[in-house]
Amino acid sequence: MKYAVIGAGAMGYRYGVLLQELAGKEVDFVDCWQPNVDKVREQGGVYVSRDHEGRHLVKVNMFTPEDYAGDPDVWIVMTKQMQLEGVLERCAHLFREHQVVFSAMNGWGHFEKLQRYFSDDRIYGGTAMVATVLNGPGDVDFIGKPGAGYMHMCAFTERVTDVELEMFDDFKASNFNPVISDGFVGMCMAKVVFNSVVNTLCTMYQITMGQFISYPGALDMARQLIDEAYDACECAGIYLDDDRQAELKAVEQVSRVGNPLHYPSMYQDMSKGRKTEVDYINGYIAKLGREHDSICRTHEFLTHGVHLAELAFQIHHPEFAEHE
Repeated sequence: MKYAVIGAGAMGYRYGVLLQELAGKEVDFVDCWQPNVDKVREQGGVYVSRDHEGRHLVKVNMFTPEDYAGDPDVWIVMTKQMQLEGVLERCAHLFREHQVVFSAMNGWGHFEKLQRYFSDDRIYGGTAMVATVLNGPGDVDFIGKPGAGYMHMCAFTERVTDVELEMFDDFKASNFNPVISDGFVGMCMAKVVFNSVVNTLCTMYQITMGQFISYPGALDMARQLIDEAYDACECAGIYLDDDRQAELKAVEQVSRVGNPLHYPSMYQDMSKGRKTEVDYINGYIAKLGREHDSICRTHEFLTHGVHLAELAFQIHHPEFAEHE
């Protein structure tokens, strides 16, 4: 199958480059951030490092939505939640009936937007427990040893298809260690809950995942957030892939062993003056709780807390005040 990645950011590059290099697949990149497009064209590719070492140039095909004329079998969508609607509008003329779409974006809200362009039987979701940093235009750093981390994937209809099995094989060859889940919403929400702990707290306090988990009260804080989120999900009739204890263990394992030196993507956004996705993570959990009489006061507080941290960062770094 041929792939095209919409959103050549940290995760978009990771999926596309590894599919190209390890699985031997033809991959195109479609991006709306003009500095990124210009830099890749100027360099002849994207510079890729792993754990800040071995920086090398990987040749990639980079396009804007307006100058792309390809016809991939699979679209991989990896933009930020806040940008997705506008990006899909710019790419709408490229979508065909025979194509499918896969997305492992953070937060909740992207599938409703994808449904405007793809029928339910052509939508596949995923969650990626891997860490990547976009250093700047045309420059990405894959965090963790090759083969570290894992991902889950599931068809929106929850029916395993030949296309999904082929994607599974390609992701496996690309060292993503995929697992096919049988519950779409439960799979996605498990990652939302994970991010509502690690991404949010590391961003508010501007610390790495390892620094967070080294705090003696970290697991108590994580347990409080996980319990609130699970209570809200259960009231909404959503049952996650893992139970509460497994979710807590995942927070500890990934923070302490998997990616202790990593600043989560939400912090990366704030530190570059960009808006964070907290409204689609803690904010979504809070909204779900309000809608089903299971009020998540800690998630509501932390949603405001991250927005306050954004404001504080821009006050102390006025050079980012107008940055989007």
